Amino acid sequence: MSVYHSKLNLMETEKALKDIKTIFERELSSALNLTRISAPLFVTRESGLNDNLNGVERPVSFDIKATGETAEVVHSLAKWKRFALAKYKFGPFFGLYTDMNAIRRDEDLDNLHSLYVDQWDWETVITREVRDVEYLKKTVRKIYAAMQNTAEEICREFPALDNFLTQEITFVTTQELEDLYPDLTPKERENTFVREHGSTFLMQIGAPLRSGAKHDGRAPDYDDWALNGDILLYYPVLDCAFEISSMGIRVDAESLHRQLAAENCLDRLQYPFHKALVSGELPLTMGGGIGQSRLCLFLLNKMHIGEVQVSLWDEKTVRYCAENNIPLM
Repeated sequence: MSVYHSKLNLMETEKALKDIKTIFERELSSALNLTRISAPLFVTRESGLNDNLNGVERPVSFDIKATGETAEVVHSLAKWKRFALAKYKFGPFFGLYTDMNAIRRDEDLDNLHSLYVDQWDWETVITREVRDVEYLKKTVRKIYAAMQNTAEEICREFPALDNFLTQEITFVTTQELEDLYPDLTPKERENTFVREHGSTFLMQIGAPLRSGAKHDGRAPDYDDWALNGDILLYYPVLDCAFEISSMGIRVDAESLHRQLAAENCLDRLQYPFHKALVSGELPLTMGGGIGQSRLCLFLLNKMHIGEVQVSLWDEKTVRYCAENNIPLM
């Protein structure tokens, strides 16, 4: 195995990071008619606005002296963004994007995962008429085109870099993956399929498959499990597929109730967000998050996410990076 050497030095990397974020924000906002707005770092526990991701991750929380409430650092902004769209009175097919920063205290640390999460969180208003798979796919293609345009511009600026994005993005459902590879684990299915097909949008995540098992967990109260998915990129530097974006058409009143019942958490209907959604106070929307550090790692051909963001690492990670010539920030 050849020794790893970063294609960019530290100062070149810092410049490239800024350029990637500037270019991609421009491309994404243009493609989806998005306006940048400010976003919270934390919300109150009682608001029900925080997302519980796979249902097992513990949010970082603290008590507020001034109010006596408990605040939680956001895991994502999926619910908050929907309130913001109503507050700012966005019309159909216009939306917002924001920088989302989070702390995932229970994350297992490796080349792609750290305690610090940074995303472009976006959300747009849609109509009932386009609340379907075809509109979801159309939006995925726009986001992927924004990634391609960013990659091409960065590779022109830094000729040492390779562009690993495939020309097209492939669509497949979690059930189709299970049918193709019934003896593999969900992660092995993703790696096998994406290694062969390149960039892939994996659809319909959250509900049990015909086997009775889930491909992966999803919170029941933001994405409609029939109309969501992950953008997965094949990354030859690590010979793996990894998620660059989780996104989807959001729940309406009907799918919210169905998914809450399936997860035995109908008690959430008492939260302000859920009450507002059921009563029709919130618009129909779609949205997602796109990993900033992950996109930068991919486009800059880096070996470890610690080369494109500052975080905290355990001794095992520090030792691994030292032994493999990986310069952590």
